[in-house]
Amino acid sequence: MLNINSIKKGIVIDHIHAGLGIKIFDYLGLREADYTVALIMNAQSKKFGKKDIIKIENVIDLDLSALGFLDPSITINIIDDEKIVKKINLKLPEQVKDVLKCKNPRCITSLERDIVHSFSLVDKHTGTYACDYCDHMVESHVRG
Repeated sequence: MLNINSIKKGIVIDHIHAGLGIKIFDYLGLREADYTVALIMNAQSKKFGKKDIIKIENVIDLDLSALGFLDPSITINIIDDEKIVKKINLKLPEQVKDVLKCKNPRCITSLERDIVHSFSLVDKHTGTYACDYCDHMVESHVRG
């Protein structure tokens, strides 16, 4: 049986769709972390069958809209003194900034540097977003 110790103070990112944990782990830059992190893949889940979990023994800033875009089923558990002190359920955000890059070659973001890539949710059922500059459509990977 796999045993991952509980964390004293930090964050647990739970209910990640199986297979997306590594993408979120990399998005958060956790390979370079100098504190304890655990990526658990394909853990049993009553809700999904299988899920990924990330445990972070540290308090870090999280872009909840970016995480909600990557996987809206995520639950963020804030841990203090080995207890959950706050639980945050994510959903598809209304807007995401600097998570996606517009692939339209005519978009101003393709021509100008230092412009924040910004997308707005246009259809929450399909997870479709539109570029705020050129209206180019993009679907999120996981639907809410």
